[in-house]
Amino acid sequence: MTVYLREEFQRLWQGKDPFEMVEAIEGDVYRELDGRRTLRFELNGKGYFLKLHRGVGWGEIFKNLFQARLPILGAAHEKAAIEALQSVGVGTMTTAAFGQRGGNPAKQLSFIITDAIEPSVSLEDLALEWRKTPPSLIQKRALFDAVCQMTRKMHGAGVNHRDFYICHFLLRDRDFTDSPDLAIIDLHRALIHQHLPYRWRLKDLASLYYSAFDVPLTQRDKLRFIRDYSGRPLREELSDQTKLWREVEQKAQTLYAKALRKGIVVQDDTRAARDELP
Repeated sequence: MTVYLREEFQRLWQGKDPFEMVEAIEGDVYRELDGRRTLRFELNGKGYFLKLHRGVGWGEIFKNLFQARLPILGAAHEKAAIEALQSVGVGTMTTAAFGQRGGNPAKQLSFIITDAIEPSVSLEDLALEWRKTPPSLIQKRALFDAVCQMTRKMHGAGVNHRDFYICHFLLRDRDFTDSPDLAIIDLHRALIHQHLPYRWRLKDLASLYYSAFDVPLTQRDKLRFIRDYSGRPLREELSDQTKLWREVEQKAQTLYAKALRKGIVVQDDTRAARDELP
């Protein structure tokens, strides 16, 4: 059994079983799935998010493995990913409490409590606002550069998100000028590698690009991202990594077409035409 409690939870749960206390927490439920519950609650006027993981059972584990998907077994993945991002200076969540009990992955009980990032706005919602009221060029470039550098550092640390969309970037102060305060959230599916495999780099980059299709981005924006993400001269990167950036474009287009079919996104005449990556 592993338990970490920050000071406020040490005081609140002194002499009590933290797993029983977590089970009793009530709040606004954001997601309820088999084996996982996410809710927001308040303590002494401060907001927190709880993710409670209960064992998903061997059936669910094997089903994911047979589908070539990595199952989510507990809160430890998210805690480790948060710490990995913090170690390289990437804005993310802050762990207030964590617990894990049981060695059997099919029955393991675990939880993580993080500070609510409030007030904030997701980049997805901000992009919709900017379509009606465009930002200054300074703001747009500052935000764009911040996302690029966070992505580069995250991948440099061997972390891949697996749900890397702009909705999972939270901006704390929308009135920023040149230094946006951003945080990457929802890391429960994240993986950590000694060296980031190509397939996971591709997945993250394509997901990020697809989710920003309707910002919209200019061709210059896209080339700037490639240059700054790679940390190399643009001509050199495009020459050496033609396959990667071609597949990022193809995969992003596939994701967007699928989202259109499912009604997740809706095209309208106000959306600018998109240039493909080179």
